[in-house]
Parts: sequence; structure tokens; C-alpha cells
Amino acid sequence: MIKLLFVVAIWVSLLFSLNDFFSERPNHGESMLTIHFPDFRLIPTTGALGPESFVFDFSGEGPYTGLSDGRIVKWLANESRWIDFAVTTPTREGCEGPHEHQRTEHVCGRPLGLAFEKSTGDLYIADAYMGLLKVGREGGLANQMLTRALDEPLRFTNGLDIDPRTGVVYFTDSSSVYQRRNYIGAMMSGDKTGRLMKYDPNTKQATTLLTDLAFANGVVLSQNGDYLLVAETATSRILRYWLNDTWTSTPKPRQNYEVFADRLPGFPDNIKRSPRGGYWVGLNTKHTKLTKFAVSNAWLGRAALGLPVDWMKVHSFWATFKGNGMAVRLSEGSGVITEVFEGKNGNKWISISEVEERDGTLWVGSVNTPFAGMYKLEFD
Repeated sequence: MIKLLFVVAIWVSLLFSLNDFFSERPNHGESMLTIHFPDFRLIPTTGALGPESFVFDFSGEGPYTGLSDGRIVKWLANESRWIDFAVTTPTREGCEGPHEHQRTEHVCGRPLGLAFEKSTGDLYIADAYMGLLKVGREGGLANQMLTRALDEPLRFTNGLDIDPRTGVVYFTDSSSVYQRRNYIGAMMSGDKTGRLMKYDPNTKQATTLLTDLAFANGVVLSQNGDYLLVAETATSRILRYWLNDTWTSTPKPRQNYEVFADRLPGFPDNIKRSPRGGYWVGLNTKHTKLTKFAVSNAWLGRAALGLPVDWMKVHSFWATFKGNGMAVRLSEGSGVITEVFEGKNGNKWISISEVEERDGTLWVGSVNTPFAGMYKLEFD
């Protein structure tokens, strides 16, 4: 009994510390964006929360984002409102309206990564439960393109990007064991069943590029298409997967990937290219010494998972009151932090899943908030 109480106490402290304000700061970088309200515009998402990822169509309209009730909505800038654009499941009864959407998302869908295909204008969707889908320019009910790969189901489809030259879709499956509604279990257990994959719409074939990833998350294709970056959330690092033999590292890795950015100051989520160069990485929560200890000692998490405790609720409770999300911009070549985005003085975010930079504006997403953030950059 004493041992069980000890494990519970450690993990309650850990989940509290995931959102502890007094966390370590990046020790390198050239600039910092410290955001105070009212500089930041908050755009409520009606009827649901969690604008996790953003994408603009090729006409420049949007952004589009997925919400906790399974809808994908589109922002109408001229009217300053969201409109419904698409859904990922035909079953909509009981999906919308005020309730705990996490309990119904396995039925209603939970769209995460989004990307438009250039030649057709179709929107591809990585839904955590429904796999890989696409919907036409007019929106509506999305069609499932892929729910299994190599006879293994897509259990937690997450990040997504598309090669505009070929139409090939790159995406992640965060875990082959845990679903999104129990993602804390994947983190606590030391699960390493995540995958980086690609789907060719012409052949309708899926290929696994990387396996044994510790919570595979966001993915982005480089500007010239020679490599992918993929976030490995549980290890707080970004991997670079080379798509050809154009290596910049010396010596050449024995496998097709290498570490692009390591020891990030928090848990990385989505990755997006910045028009100013480099990549924005949303960090769900900042690290403390305790979180670093816990993720390197998975036995502790596995022991805690055996207890009659709803760790998702515990984490959700602390996250609500002790938010500490941030984002960093990494340099193109070496993955060094060059810019930091975070709130201060009581204006912190519960979490940050993504930063999309477009036309001098940062669109900031979070899986936990009932709004999207919009920040106008100021350049010297």
C-alpha cells in the first residue's frame, strides 16, 4: 500500500508539474516573443473547443481547423465568423452541443492534421479515430481513404502534410496501442509504437517509413521536398527523415533519419514551415526537472497506470489551472531555437499545439481552448 501511495503521489506531482509556470527556459536563441493581452486576439470556436491545426486553401481563404465535436470549420475573415465545412463521420447525433466531447470523439471523430492537395483542391484530414480521409472543395462528409496499413489498423492518426509536386501524403500514427482519448497512457507507459507513413493517392498504397517512435506527432515536408521533419513527443525531439540521398550531415547516418532538434524545452506537437525560414513547433507543455525524470523512467508510469486512477482527468484538471504552452521557431539547417512564443503574467496558454504563420500573423492553436489565437507580428 505504501508503494502504491508513493507512485500516486509521484505521478500527481508529475502531472501538476507538466503545467508548472516555473519551468526551464530555452538556453539558446536569438529573439523572444513575449505576448501580453490585448495584443493577442482571441477568436472563439462556437460549440466546441480544440482548434488543433490550421490550413489555408490555395485561394488564400481560411484558415480551416478541426474541433472536438468532429467538425472542420472555416474562418470567414470578412464576416469574422466560423462556418461548418466538413465532418469525418456520418454519425452526428449527440456529437454537437455542450458535453464532454472526449467521451464521444471515437464515434463523432476528432480531426487533427489538415492539408490541401494542390492539383485537386481536396482537403486531406488525419482523424485520430477515422484514419486518413479527404473531402472536396465544397466540403460535407469526408471519404475514408485509409484505415489500415500493412494489416495493422491506424489507431491514432495525427499529423499530416502533402508533397505539392507529387500529391503524396505523409502522416503519423501516434501509437498502435493507445487511442487519443487515452494519450496520457502512451506518454506514461513509454510506448514506442508510433509510425511515420506515406500514402500515394495514385496507387492507393501506404508505406511505413519509420517505426518504433515514441508518440509520433506533427510532420512537415521541407521546402524543396528532400526531407521530412517529424515530432517525437515523448522524447522531446524532432527527427529528420531523408527522402533521397542528399545528406547534409557528416558522417552519413546508417538509417534514413537523424535527430534534427533534441532536448526541446517542452513536448512537441505540430510543425509548420515559417515564411521567414525555419519551422514553428508547438510545445504542448513546458518541461520541469520532474517531467524529464518521469519520461526517462517509464517503469514509474507503467506502475501508475495499474492503479484505479483516471489519469486523463487528473491531467485535464491541472492543465485547466496551470497552463504553460509555448512555441519555438527552429532554424532551417541546424534546428537551433531562434524564436520563442509564449504568454506571460497570467496570460499563459493551457497548451499550444500549433503556430501557423501567414501574412505577418501567427495563428495559434490548442487542443484545450475554446478559441484560436491571432497575433500580428511587428517587424523592425
